[in-house]
Amino acid sequence: MDMTVTQTRPETDLSHARQPADEAIAADARALSEQLKAMRERLFPPTAMKTLRSFTSGEAAKLIGVSDGYLRQLSLAGEGPQPDTGTGGRRSYSLSDINALRRHLAEQALAKGNAAKARSYLKWRDRERGEHLQVISVTNFKGGSGKTTSSVHIAQYLAMTGHRVLAVDLDPQASLSALFGYQPELDLTGNDTLYGAIRYDAEARPLKDIIRPTYFDGLDLVPGNLELQEFEHTTPQALSARHNGSEAGPLFFARVQAALASVADDYDVVVIDCPPQLGYLTLSALCASTSVLVTVHPQMLDVASMNQFLYMTSDLLSVVREAGGELNFDFLRYLVTRFEPNDGPQAQIVGFMRSLFGDRVLTSAMVKSTAVSDAGLTKQTLYEVGRENFTRATYDRAIESLNAVNGEIEALIHAAWGR
Repeated sequence: MDMTVTQTRPETDLSHARQPADEAIAADARALSEQLKAMRERLFPPTAMKTLRSFTSGEAAKLIGVSDGYLRQLSLAGEGPQPDTGTGGRRSYSLSDINALRRHLAEQALAKGNAAKARSYLKWRDRERGEHLQVISVTNFKGGSGKTTSSVHIAQYLAMTGHRVLAVDLDPQASLSALFGYQPELDLTGNDTLYGAIRYDAEARPLKDIIRPTYFDGLDLVPGNLELQEFEHTTPQALSARHNGSEAGPLFFARVQAALASVADDYDVVVIDCPPQLGYLTLSALCASTSVLVTVHPQMLDVASMNQFLYMTSDLLSVVREAGGELNFDFLRYLVTRFEPNDGPQAQIVGFMRSLFGDRVLTSAMVKSTAVSDAGLTKQTLYEVGRENFTRATYDRAIESLNAVNGEIEALIHAAWGR
């Protein structure tokens, strides 16, 4: 990856320039923003917007759940979208093509009276069967736990496997938004985040007007930026006003839930990337959640930090429950991230966690891999880059780990739906 700085700027060393600290920091922020913008333009020409690669016919067949030969038969019969044909007759499909094929096969199965087969192709939840919207909060208040990396790969995996997904960036640092190609200070204005839908004043707007489509077919995004932090400041004021009888509307812990309810019919799963702190945003997200994933890096300091996180979460949620908040999770799981299987101390800590929490620790762990970090250099995920960009062993090991984790989460979602 080309990390060349496109232009230089004068030094802003405080000891020499006598520049006020706020101005020096602001100058650094502007310089970094300019370089990130230039980098995005180099990485994603000509529009500086991300796009998704196409999938080989073998990859498409595996995602749909059929054989490559069957896909070829459909193509020869002129059924469904036709693949692009490259050199050597290699066939490839876009994700939107794959989803169109899913719908086509589901319609065929329904025409034959095979509803179960149709659901295996088109995994949308069935509201008539009581399958409720799954809202999964990914959380931990220690940075570096792999929270955002886990969130984006879960959301993309669920979209690739045929679910309708909404990803919500609830972290003011907006790392999830960056992975979807956004540079918040350039691409977003006021009221463009979830805060716009949960704020207390008359400037609140419907969530459906904030949601943005992504280059992943079936995956939409509520982006984040520093504006989200306003909720932490305005909530105490709203609580005080409510105490004085001058504030109406939902309490803070019900606001994310109310916003998501307004778009629930459009999605099967919502994945929320929570901020790394236990503030009002995180509490409101947890109260909106049907399920929770706690990411943990298997180091003793991280586990000790998680202990404090769990104590604090329990105390705060008990207060919310006493105030009328509903806290019933379909599942609560601990996800081990950045795991190095050959690291003895890490393996010991994972064993320690399993002995304490049993099946609440996911069986699969997200293995630490240079493939994931290398993809991140270009603000991409492992699902966005092809196998040809890595050594086969490195890529296969990383993708196998991701798919195992995300497949386990998908199975928990389907179990919650009674499938």
